[in-house]
Amino acid sequence: MANILFMRILVVEDNADIAANLHAFMEPKGYAIDWERNGEAGLVSAARGVHDVIVLDLMLPGLSGLEVCRRLRHELRLATPVLLLTALDTVPDKVQGFEAGADDYVVKPFSLTELDVRLKALQRRALAAHVPAPLQVADLLLDPGTHEARRAGRLLELTPSGHKLLQVLMQASPRLVPRQTLEFALWGDDPPDSDALRTHIHALRQAIDKPFGQPLLRNRPGLGYAIAPPEDAAPS
Repeated sequence: MANILFMRILVVEDNADIAANLHAFMEPKGYAIDWERNGEAGLVSAARGVHDVIVLDLMLPGLSGLEVCRRLRHELRLATPVLLLTALDTVPDKVQGFEAGADDYVVKPFSLTELDVRLKALQRRALAAHVPAPLQVADLLLDPGTHEARRAGRLLELTPSGHKLLQVLMQASPRLVPRQTLEFALWGDDPPDSDALRTHIHALRQAIDKPFGQPLLRNRPGLGYAIAPPEDAAPS
């Protein structure tokens, strides 16, 4: 549906059961979950800047969650919202976390429903602080702030993956976007073995082109895809 917000979440947590529970709860809601089980790997993954929210355990092997948070904020200058998970619930513990640069704090054991609500609130605050400008190609309009897509004034119903692909393609328009870039936008470094991208592209084409007279989504076989006005050729 058009009002679903795609969210890509980085979970840095050494407890495999907790990570599995988060994945099982969040994925059906349309979220993409990347999981790292130690602080060093979490720092590297977070530094790519592709996540909407970071869920960070404090008690990690090697580099602690506090140190990861400090480095994200003070060395990498990363503004991605950070929610801390911890069994430590004293006021000094919470103060330490916020001083390190965390945006929110959840104490274990926690409710998955509450965590979901908090993650959405963090995403809304981040979007409000930095609302990207609407994107337009011909009569196709995408508002990244509201995740609404329209063509010729008609509201389009896209999946979260469709929204993500459309945003990447429209930001690059009219240039060609390599398929590897689109796969990374959806699945990071772990794309599915099957040609799942083609399925998502087909669904996107059905939504943005099929009901209208002029196609905007173009394919260069073996190279990639582009969104371009009807009068333009998609350059390689």
